[in-house]
Amino acid sequence: MNEKTESRKSLPFFGVPKLFPYVKQYGPHLMKMVFFGLMGSVIDVILPLFQRYALNHYVGERTLDTLAIFVVLYVSAIVFSAVMNFFATYKASCVEVWIDRDLRNLAFDHLQTLSFSYFNQNSVGYIHSRVMSDTSRIGVLFAWSLIDAVWHLSYLVGAVAVMLVVNTRLALLVMLILPLVSVLFSVFQTKLIRVNRRVREINSKITGNFNEGITGARTIKTLAIEDKMDKDFVEDTAEMRRTSVRAARLRGLFSATMSFASSLALAIVLWKGGVIAESEVGTFTMFMSYAQGMMEPVRWLIDAISDLITTQVNIERLTRLLETKSDVTDTPEVIERYGDSFEPKKENWEELRGDIEFDDVSFQYPDGDEMVLEHFDLKIPFGSNIAIVGETGAGKSTLVNLVCRFYEPTEGRVLIDGRDARERSQLWLHSAIGYVLQTPHLFSGTVRENLLYGNPNATEEQIGRALELVSATEVVQRLENGLDTDVGEGGDLLSTGEKQLLSFARAILADPKILVLDEATSSVDTMTEQKIQRAIDTIVHGRTSIVIAHRLSTVQNADCILVVKNGRIVERGTHRELLALGGYYKQLYTRQYEDEATQTVLA
Repeated sequence: MNEKTESRKSLPFFGVPKLFPYVKQYGPHLMKMVFFGLMGSVIDVILPLFQRYALNHYVGERTLDTLAIFVVLYVSAIVFSAVMNFFATYKASCVEVWIDRDLRNLAFDHLQTLSFSYFNQNSVGYIHSRVMSDTSRIGVLFAWSLIDAVWHLSYLVGAVAVMLVVNTRLALLVMLILPLVSVLFSVFQTKLIRVNRRVREINSKITGNFNEGITGARTIKTLAIEDKMDKDFVEDTAEMRRTSVRAARLRGLFSATMSFASSLALAIVLWKGGVIAESEVGTFTMFMSYAQGMMEPVRWLIDAISDLITTQVNIERLTRLLETKSDVTDTPEVIERYGDSFEPKKENWEELRGDIEFDDVSFQYPDGDEMVLEHFDLKIPFGSNIAIVGETGAGKSTLVNLVCRFYEPTEGRVLIDGRDARERSQLWLHSAIGYVLQTPHLFSGTVRENLLYGNPNATEEQIGRALELVSATEVVQRLENGLDTDVGEGGDLLSTGEKQLLSFARAILADPKILVLDEATSSVDTMTEQKIQRAIDTIVHGRTSIVIAHRLSTVQNADCILVVKNGRIVERGTHRELLALGGYYKQLYTRQYEDEATQTVLA
């Protein structure tokens, strides 16, 4: 389900209970942090009592008989408070970074388990914001917001308790502000939640546009659309400014109103405390200290409520991500036997041969309205070379997506070696598939590191053999540091052809039983295409290969060609059989042949 279209219901207690399963392991650390903070706060409550005693005894009674003991106790209390606050702060720092680390790892690992439909429906910037920004705000909530709550609320409770004991009537007058605070909070809560949620949504959009501005820099320059990109970005940031200003106004109004309410406490002490001052100046001073000291917790409470309202949005979005279920999942029985993507039980994996069969398969994409396949049957024996052809956007990748279990059949079964693919783990299947994409992707690092993704235990000899098979040896030799050359982010330091050859070598290094080539030659030059085609002719032997092709000249030797039109398979057969049929395939072939002949003449 698209996160952006889900209903947004406010969670109880600002959604914090939703996170308990993910942070409960830090319960002992949080308890220690709370204990240290509580001890420090208790001393802060006691200090005005020292002040009361000093004024009433040493000034009022004009005696210094207990001064030495008083000084020792006062200094000890200050030192004890400093030590407790230090340990509380240290624990808060540790808890923050631990929660940040674990939530980010958890979110990233969960993303690895989600199906393609999730990434099709959510932008990179939106997902990036979930993993980085939202987890950071949550870490601050459980660490610093919690310890601040302990400090301020315990001081507030302690101060009220002491005032009630010393002078109940005056304490109750001071506490009259609490109902007013509750009413103000209920009035502002809904508005602040709504506007802060909107701020976070706009921020995700800005992050996504910023990401596209960087990754698509070359396209932007070649299309000369810098002004449009700048205009769109400026519009987004302007909307962010307007919404943020609105949030700031609401927050400022809330803060000003609450501050006015808290100031009433001091006014009440000044108004009604004169009688006390005539007899016990120390007690009057103590009430003044508590009334002034209570303002900081009240001000903190204002900011904390606003921050908690903001963080509720972060909690909602992160928990929604973590609760998102993949469209493709292994059953508990399969996981028990074969393991999952992170803890595989390879000792139970059967050897994959490479026989593929579509048994009465019907399929509809999760976000689609029409059936792409209906009661489709096809047997692909081990060692077969199957080609899928059709115009751009015809839906050629559907069969491959089903074979690789990127999607599940709506009806029917996809059999691998005679068994339903769902009876074995996804990792078992994916480990036996070599996939070369139309747009090659390399990871940041060296050439060697990228090749070893195909087989982490590959020897130098095996790497050299894979490079030789795809005619990529010359590519590596031209690089400054050979296999140890850095390829840059996404392989951007290499040409598209070089990246494609290395991607091909990486797939071969895995020695897959099933090889999928998704228009692997469509984005390379003619010379590179010839190299790849020679490599394909060599390495398809002894494997089941599925080739998605736009150029029909590359698939004439396929054992079976499936012709796709408007998302449906309209013809199937060998190259000769399809030409003899005189149907849609012949139209494609004739048109493409004429286009290539025209280009040759013009050249």
